[in-house]
Amino acid sequence: MLKTFKLLLRGAAAAAEEDLVDRNALLILDQQIREVATGIEASKRALALAMAQESAEARRLADAEMRLTDLEARAVAALQGGREDLAGEAAQAIVTLEAERDAARTAHAGLRDEVASLRRAHLDAGRRLDALHRGRRVAQAAEAVRRLRAGRLRDAGERSTLAEAEATLARLRARQGEDAAADAALDVIEEAAGSASAEAAANKLAAAGFGPRTAPSLDDVMARLRAKAAPSAATAMPAA
Repeated sequence: MLKTFKLLLRGAAAAAEEDLVDRNALLILDQQIREVATGIEASKRALALAMAQESAEARRLADAEMRLTDLEARAVAALQGGREDLAGEAAQAIVTLEAERDAARTAHAGLRDEVASLRRAHLDAGRRLDALHRGRRVAQAAEAVRRLRAGRLRDAGERSTLAEAEATLARLRARQGEDAAADAALDVIEEAAGSASAEAAANKLAAAGFGPRTAPSLDDVMARLRAKAAPSAATAMPAA
């Protein structure tokens, strides 16, 4: 039982740690990228130092070879001039210089290989860091999309789902459309009421004898009917 309890505790701790890492993955990634960048900067300084040492050994090697060439030429001239003693001294110095040259050559070759290795490592680390930066940007965008898909938006400490926001917008637009339609209908009614009022006033003034009639009266209709009936009546009268 105690063993099971310990296993449960370790399992819970591991799950909590994984959950903490998942919820703060971007923060952890940012810190890791900063640490990698610091390491790359340190490797750049190490590469610069190795390159400086390689240059120094290259100069030392070139100087030793130049001195050897000069001393050998002088020794040969001494032999040609019958000065074995001077040629012997030159030969001893040549032995020392050749040892120095060989040491410089070995050191230069080692430093050259080290510089090449450091340069490859530095370039590879730089490319991988650039890839991390690109991946970080992609991961940030993907995380934003994931949170949107989860339907959670935070604004001033409040939460609302994306679907609820869309529904609110739809209701707002529908209400605005209804208000616009009602305003248009009211404008039509008011315009019609204004026209009816103007027509009524004109009719009243015409009935009082001010201005021409706006509509035929009963007398007008009877007069028109009598005018139409008069020719017919004249035609119907018998001839005398």
